[in-house]
Amino acid sequence: MPSHEQLSELLDPATTVLLTVECQQGVVGPDSALPELAKEFRASGALAQVARLVTAAHESGVQVMHAIAERRPDGRGANHNARLFRAAERLPVRQLSGTTAVRVAPPIEVAEEDLVVRRLHGLSPLAGTDVDALLRNLGCRALIVTGVSANVAVPNAVFDAVNRGYTVVVPSDAIAGVPSDYTPAMIRNTLALVATVATTDEVLACLKRPRRVSRA
Repeated sequence: MPSHEQLSELLDPATTVLLTVECQQGVVGPDSALPELAKEFRASGALAQVARLVTAAHESGVQVMHAIAERRPDGRGANHNARLFRAAERLPVRQLSGTTAVRVAPPIEVAEEDLVVRRLHGLSPLAGTDVDALLRNLGCRALIVTGVSANVAVPNAVFDAVNRGYTVVVPSDAIAGVPSDYTPAMIRNTLALVATVATTDEVLACLKRPRRVSRA
């Protein structure tokens, strides 16, 4: 784990963005298409930790971005080239554009200044979406990645962000996957090699520091 000083140096509120990955009602909510994943995200406390991070980001002026996975009712533009995509087509709850399933799940709050980026294809919140361009326009240097799943979308987000030159911070208790013992193994053996791993409390300690006062 990094020291408080090291983490604080990375997480300058002016150049930090908090990204929530697929924290949508149809994925992590009570009526999830993936009930095992939703149960793990809630039971592990990860959902509550993401909500805490989002609230702190709003209070400290850190930009929040929500990455949502959805599809058109007719499936146009969606991938069909992997088992995961084909299985998703048969799920009882589909992540259809404009439905409750693709709304950010409570208790995560979406503020007016938040950016919500929706994708119709692929596995990554960054590849082929507006996320990278938005981050660059925001002057982002450090990206905090939270959400689901540690199996697919989260590592995709981390790798894509690192490949694009961002420093990535992963709050280890604010992501989840299935089975429950997979997430710590993924963090230890994979994500820790390319990202800075911390706890939610450690990240919050950096986000809640006083804002810098700009001087003319």
